[in-house]
Amino acid sequence: MAVKKTDKHEEFDFFQAVEDNFEKAARHLSFPKGLLNQIKACNSVYQMRFPVKIGNEYQVIEAYRVQHSHHRMPTKGGIRYSLAVDQNEVMALAALMTYKCAIVDVPFGGAKGGIKISPRNTPEAVLENITRRYTSELIKKNFIGPGIDVPAPDYGTGEREMAWILDTYMTFKPGEIDGYGCITGKPVSQNGIRGRTEATGRGVVYALNEICSYADDMKKLGLTTGLKGKKIAVQGLGNVGFHAANIIQEYGAIVVAICEQEGSIHNPKGLDVQAVFNHRKATGSLKDFPGAKNLKTNLAGMEVDCDILIPAALENQITATNAPNIKAKIIAEAANGPTTPEAEKILIKKGVMIVPDIYINAGGVTVSYFEWLKNLSHVRFGRMNKRFEEKNQEALVNLIEEMTGKKLSDKEKGRVIHGGDEIDIVNSGLEQTMIEAYKEIRKFWKDTKKCESLREAAFAVAINKIGNSYYSMGVFP
Repeated sequence: MAVKKTDKHEEFDFFQAVEDNFEKAARHLSFPKGLLNQIKACNSVYQMRFPVKIGNEYQVIEAYRVQHSHHRMPTKGGIRYSLAVDQNEVMALAALMTYKCAIVDVPFGGAKGGIKISPRNTPEAVLENITRRYTSELIKKNFIGPGIDVPAPDYGTGEREMAWILDTYMTFKPGEIDGYGCITGKPVSQNGIRGRTEATGRGVVYALNEICSYADDMKKLGLTTGLKGKKIAVQGLGNVGFHAANIIQEYGAIVVAICEQEGSIHNPKGLDVQAVFNHRKATGSLKDFPGAKNLKTNLAGMEVDCDILIPAALENQITATNAPNIKAKIIAEAANGPTTPEAEKILIKKGVMIVPDIYINAGGVTVSYFEWLKNLSHVRFGRMNKRFEEKNQEALVNLIEEMTGKKLSDKEKGRVIHGGDEIDIVNSGLEQTMIEAYKEIRKFWKDTKKCESLREAAFAVAINKIGNSYYSMGVFP
């Protein structure tokens, strides 16, 4: 079991929880046991130690890179910087990446990396040294490359770290024509892609918009269709949480609570997410935001009256302790593994819809895939066809105006003839991906009578695709 109860607390084995979910889903499929064992096993685990000079002392850094599945290459997954990093966590996250990539149909195997450091408490120069040394270790063991293993940002990392990794890689591999594809989540100036920073959060919103469009599903939850008017609570105001909360307001949803490490705030009439972000940046804390009430604990915001809860921080946040107090009808797992198995049992019994991490936070890897394609094709999306599209659409509008005798305003005309920029193409592709993936998961969930949850359905969909991939390769005739 993934969870063990003691008198004092609930222990959580993240990797075992992933394997337990795998086993539940595999019951609905007819693959042989040997193939199932191959799918769920971590293929390569690289644990490393290296010294870094900090001040006048040397510190030994603990770091990992795990390649979970080679059924498709390259492998793909983020690198996180956190004092909580350990092998179990990185293996679990790598496994989730395999299933996530399969669900959204991107041609990668799953991988993950981690360095056991605190990015907040580490000087930038030291962070850069650690990042570059970590990259050199990956290069030495052939654990990075555009056709081998492609890292990306995760908790505690961002564009800056990806740029350091890219520069280090290109120093070791000068002249490699596809070298920029060795990493995604890069700054746009370093051949990154527009829309990657907000991709995971935006994907969460696209997914929720699709989920809330099914009237019969919403009726069972006691909710109306659509996002308009829905009350949202968000845990985590990092990259994913901020963008999910900020973008969901554009759909008419109301963000009523936000939680972070230092505390949580609540306003049932709604919070301006950008203003909260600016307040935290200026003061170092969410607390005392004008018009909001400070709650007693940093997790209390997850228990307020709301329709949708978006945990967007770390794993093991919704447990058997706080699950009974959660009032949300939908939990959208923007973070990886935020809900423990014991908590999930409680929530399902209460009739809560849990939208699993392996689907709803797959926006990041989807747009990383677009960035990787851009790097391999060596051309920006929209560059070749934007002007051609606009000329054709302008000619069509002019013809219609001539035939009807009616004129469009400059604003209306501009909207009609606008050709797709890179950001337009990226967001369109992301939205289509999230919609199609949910339809596939929902169909399995509805068609399979003994499928208890969306998580079980999502895992089954992923396992089925991976298993068929192995059959196609001839590995399991």
